[in-house]
Amino acid sequence: MGIEFKMKKIILFFLALTSLAFASDSAIWGKDMILNIAQYDKEGSLHLGALFTLLQSTYFKPLFFGVLFGIPVIFFIHYMIIGPMIFSHDRKKIYVFSVFNRMVHTIAGIAFIILIPTGLVMMFGTTFGGGEFVRFCKEIHAISTLLFIVSIVPMFFMWLKDMLPTSDDIKWMMILGGYLNSRKDPVPAGKFNAGQKMWYWIATLGGFLMILTGAIMYFQDFKIDFVASLITQIDLLRGSAILHNVLGLAVLALFLTHVYMSVFAIKGAIHSIITGYKEEEEVEILHSSFYKELKEKKEL
Repeated sequence: MGIEFKMKKIILFFLALTSLAFASDSAIWGKDMILNIAQYDKEGSLHLGALFTLLQSTYFKPLFFGVLFGIPVIFFIHYMIIGPMIFSHDRKKIYVFSVFNRMVHTIAGIAFIILIPTGLVMMFGTTFGGGEFVRFCKEIHAISTLLFIVSIVPMFFMWLKDMLPTSDDIKWMMILGGYLNSRKDPVPAGKFNAGQKMWYWIATLGGFLMILTGAIMYFQDFKIDFVASLITQIDLLRGSAILHNVLGLAVLALFLTHVYMSVFAIKGAIHSIITGYKEEEEVEILHSSFYKELKEKKEL
């Protein structure tokens, strides 16, 4: 109970610092300044100019910086205080991921490993001095998107059924997956837990929106007749940039979480997506509903 309380205090501390940072930034951008930016919008537009300028110049960079460094710090503290979950390797191994699952996951993983760093270089372009290096990252970012497109469709359909929400997800969220203590209490979760499901939906549906908004920004004169009849081109570009960055924040946060959980928080967990097999005790504890289902079907 003491460890769990300490972790909650640490998380609340980081949230408080973030709130203070936002409060100080808000003081810089008064109502009059936002209205002055808005007046440059064309008549009949959605008036996204003020919001776009505010987010791009004031909020997005600190938010990305906070996620990029804040989340690893929290995970480091978690690892030092609670430590990794260690499960027996002496029991059965349960076949969970097919060759096709692993192949698609590998392609998506490679795409993310390229997309995220190059996207961050573009976000902090001025910090990197702009020029050829940033332009090179922009082109690599665009090319690696093709790799992501190849994986996103099969990934969506192959895991769709298992990723639908269940009552276990609410229970999982209420105890944060059992990661705030070192006990081996059975955690309510099916083949995938609520955290994995969040990552799946952001990576697939969110990924599709990022592909679309990224294409709009990359080509700039990208037009769809139906959309063009509803909003101006500048609003389309501004809206795409805002949505792309918001989703980018979610992708960055959940990707870092996914890496930590699979590589550090659960010892040996990453091998399951390499070999296809999970340790029986890991399934029994972290995916207790799935384990019960396998026992009922006599598949163990």
